[in-house]
Amino acid sequence: MGKNKLSKFADMEEFPHVFQVSSHAVREGNEFDMKGAWNVQFFKNDNPIVLELGCGKGEYTVGLAELFPEKNFIGVDIKGARMWTGAKDSYEKGLKNVAFLRTNIEMIFHFFAANEVAEIWLTFPDPQMKKVTKRLTATNFIRSYLQFLKPEGLIHLKTDSNFMFTYTCQMVKANGFGVNFVTDNLYSSSLVNPILKIKTYYEQQWLDRGLTIKYIQFVPHLNEVFIEPDEEIEHDAYRSFGRSKRHGLEE
Repeated sequence: MGKNKLSKFADMEEFPHVFQVSSHAVREGNEFDMKGAWNVQFFKNDNPIVLELGCGKGEYTVGLAELFPEKNFIGVDIKGARMWTGAKDSYEKGLKNVAFLRTNIEMIFHFFAANEVAEIWLTFPDPQMKKVTKRLTATNFIRSYLQFLKPEGLIHLKTDSNFMFTYTCQMVKANGFGVNFVTDNLYSSSLVNPILKIKTYYEQQWLDRGLTIKYIQFVPHLNEVFIEPDEEIEHDAYRSFGRSKRHGLEE
């Protein structure tokens, strides 16, 4: 392991707004102290909590926190060296409405209590074209999110992947979830919203390559039975940044 990565890990241990919990500890049944008490113990306010799941470098988490000081934002990812960027940036800026949680998203329901989270952002997740249960908008994840999402809570998906976007739209329709907004070309849409101001490093590269950004905002609800769409979806025909399993960039 390089010295730079070791230095980042050391920083992560010292940042007061970073929480790192081993998967082993959770599986052993140890209760996370902040569960159900994020507002009281950490943020010390009653503002809505917004999660970014798979936050990567945390650029979107920090950007949203700067735009919406009346909300609290928590970036979640398993890659500590990447998360360090957003953690350091928010720490140096003195942002009090930002935290980072390093854990597996599959275990996210262990860290938040019922009705504790108002919104979830999924920003450019891996579409997992070969394995449904790994997709962050698959119904097994939706069921997990509903354990802590408030009634009428929002889920935002922002993606370059036509596969992920199409799958999610089909899943939302199949389960009768409400849709507030949907577009297959965000930056040519009529949506007027501060989210348009935030473009991550990789997002700008996708835009520079001529790819469109898709966006859907929907409201899930608890169904007795969740339905997975069974329509065939054409796979993405290009390799996206940092996703080695995606194939065939066509110039």
